Parts: sequence; structure tokens; C-alpha cells
Amino acid sequence: MSEHDANARYVREATVEPVAFARARAHAVELGAAPISAELGAHCSILAAAMDARSIVEIGTGAGVSGLWLLRGAPRAILTSMDKEPEHLAAARAAFVDAKVAPTRTRLITGRATEVLPRMNDAAYDIVFVDADAENVIDYVGHGLRLVRPGGLVLIPRILANGRTADPVQRDETTRAYRSLVHETQQSAAVLASVVPVGEGLLQLISRTPTD
Repeated sequence: MSEHDANARYVREATVEPVAFARARAHAVELGAAPISAELGAHCSILAAAMDARSIVEIGTGAGVSGLWLLRGAPRAILTSMDKEPEHLAAARAAFVDAKVAPTRTRLITGRATEVLPRMNDAAYDIVFVDADAENVIDYVGHGLRLVRPGGLVLIPRILANGRTADPVQRDETTRAYRSLVHETQQSAAVLASVVPVGEGLLQLISRTPTD
């Protein structure tokens, strides 16, 4: 086992997931709504806490696992989350109840992100979490950067695609989209970008003001 693999295994095994989150994870797996890993969720929770986030948008609700982690780090935040699958939203709603998240702290929207996002207000959110269909990830990130306030954070999980992004042999559409996104954001003067190899990988983008 390489040093990197050993470190990843240690972090995975050391991360303690709240019981309600683990139940939501099990339900997500049953539904086929692949949840983010617990170690990635814990990292996102820290970011939400550091931002003292009050308003969060989530593109791709799944069964509520990522939303639970984000809200854990931002106890005063309101989460607006969208998903095209009503069954996923129902599972997420149940997960929030199970975790004792107040109903006033979540706003769940049934619909395609491509239809919902254009109707949302510019520069109105602290964090946008992008975890929907990978083929549209660049468009979603564009919307995310529009929606966050200056200094706001756009988070894109799964960016390393379980090692596929780093493997030059892999040239499928999803992998190419993730590589393009990493390249474009690293070159952009409009954002600060960082890839974190925790869990399945996370691309972190901070929206910069024109004077930065």
C-alpha cells in the first residue's frame, strides 16, 4: 500500500459520522443516489463553519447526506437544495427530520437545475455545492459563481472521479469535463481555485472581487 493510500485509509477510518447521517447514507445507497464520502462531508462541514455560512445552495440533493454535513457546519444557515428526482427529495426530507434539522432551515425544490438556477438571485449566497450530472458541471459552476457573493465559495465534489481524472488514459466525457474545469479555474483571474484530494476529491473555488 502506498503512503497516499495509507493516509486516505486512515482519514476514512478516523472520520466519525453521526448516526442520522449514516442512516441517510444507507438510504442513499439503496436509492442509487451515490452520497459523498463521510471524510469529504466532514471537510465541507469545516468549510461551511469557517465561512459562517448563512445561505447555501445545493445542486443535486441526493438523499440529503451532503446537505446534512453542510448544515452541521453552519447551524444558522438555510439550505436551498434542488433535485429532479422526487424520490430523492423525499428521502432527503426524511433524513433532515431524522437529524432534527428544523424545517425552516431547508428549502427543497423539485426540478432540473438548468431550469431552476437561472431564476435564482445573483450574489445572494455564501456557498454553492455542485453535485449534479457531471456532463453539465461547467455550466453549473458558472451559475454557482454568479450566485455566490464576492468571497463566496463554490464546491465541486467528486472532481478526482476515483482516480480517473488523474489517469491520462481515461478520456470519457465526464473525466474530460472535470479536467477542463480544473484547468479553466486554475487559469482564471476571477476565482481562487484549489483541488483537495480528500475522499473522492473536492474542487474549491472562491469568487474574487475585481480589486483582489
